[in-house]
Amino acid sequence: MTKLKFNRKNVKWLVILFLIILALSIPAFSWMKTTNRDRAQRRKSLVSPLIMIPGSSASINRFDSLIAILNKNNPHPHSVLKIKVGTNGSLDFSGSIDHGDNEPIIVVGFQNNHDGYSNIKKQASWLDEAFYQVSQTYNFNNFKAFGHSNGGLIWTYWLEHYYSYYKSNIKIKKLMTLASPFIFSESNFSDKTQMLSDLIKYRKNLPKNLIVYSLLGGENYDSDGIVPENSVHAGKYIFQNQVKQFTEITITGSDATHSDLPQNKEVVAAIKQYLLDKKKNNSPLGKTNSKNTSRRTKENKEKDNK
Repeated sequence: MTKLKFNRKNVKWLVILFLIILALSIPAFSWMKTTNRDRAQRRKSLVSPLIMIPGSSASINRFDSLIAILNKNNPHPHSVLKIKVGTNGSLDFSGSIDHGDNEPIIVVGFQNNHDGYSNIKKQASWLDEAFYQVSQTYNFNNFKAFGHSNGGLIWTYWLEHYYSYYKSNIKIKKLMTLASPFIFSESNFSDKTQMLSDLIKYRKNLPKNLIVYSLLGGENYDSDGIVPENSVHAGKYIFQNQVKQFTEITITGSDATHSDLPQNKEVVAAIKQYLLDKKKNNSPLGKTNSKNTSRRTKENKEKDNK
């Protein structure tokens, strides 16, 4: 039987190796402890923000009138945090989330707020910069999303390409798109755009339990004055048979033009009923297409409003 021989040199190297392992394990243990604490805090969090994205050419102040209407006569008004994301990913914050406000509104806008598919992809990456920061700061475990015009396209692209990094800890409960042009300014379903093709290609990345509401304006029988109705309808080729529920709601009457829609009383009512964590009434505002409904393929384009 061979005996191990230890000399001072061997003992020295064993001590050094032990110290290296100990030095590496201490920060790892500290990181695990911090991570577990953060996860526990996130699970217990009662904060459920509504995160809004305006359309192209619009600033972070786009929804001021809408938010004022939502807060009018509200005993528990929503505090508002606005984030402008620079082209380099920098974040400019204004406003704040009040302590004790479990349903704040967060508005995310972009320095480069121009139209076009290439910009939508960039804006989705900038949205991710803002989302990561607020999710770390406020530790919420769920949220609701709202996007007007191109804002709805940005949310859709983000859900397909970025949300997977958060889904184990943060649930998106509902998405509401308002006059979002999934085939931009096209009105013919046969004119399939690259954006729609891509959104259909990656739609399997959408959360299966997501509830989606698609609202469109009806200034006339064809469009809201800017976005063709068929461009909005093309969203069904992305969401149907992929999410838990897909509902289309048509807004008509006064203030149903593209630029007026965010302040439209029916839109405000839909936000209160379907997005905000308030007691809902049972009167449907539109027709619902569940997971087993039929689907097709298309896309559209629009120029968003200021």
